[in-house]
Amino acid sequence: MTTETEYRDRARRSKYQGLYWRLCGLRVTEWSTSFGEIESILGFALPPSARRHRPWWANQRSGNGHSQATAWGAAGWETAEVDMDAETLLLRRKGNGERRPSLDEIFGPPHSVGEWPEGLSLRREDMYDDRMYPASCS
Repeated sequence: MTTETEYRDRARRSKYQGLYWRLCGLRVTEWSTSFGEIESILGFALPPSARRHRPWWANQRSGNGHSQATAWGAAGWETAEVDMDAETLLLRRKGNGERRPSLDEIFGPPHSVGEWPEGLSLRREDMYDDRMYPASCS
């Protein structure tokens, strides 16, 4: 496993993985958000230090460091502006030529889910047919 792959893997397993996935899915170069919105994405409150200490939002150069910075860094983003009083944040996609992870790297390689079940149809007529919805379900 390469260092870059390990870095992304660490972000995907961290408690900040929700932020990693959100940033990977964005198709913009800048994202303005609030601390509250980040908490909604994560499903838990940010630690008090995120509201008290500006260095909590610092970027890092390598894969070693704070898990929150690993989350946005591994997704190809960096903090650009932090307003501690307004509790807002501007994240910007890294512009130094670092490549974004491919969809295969994010979601894993495509794989078969098995054969199509015999008798299953997605035709509209079949979906509303009594075979699909017996009278006991009406």
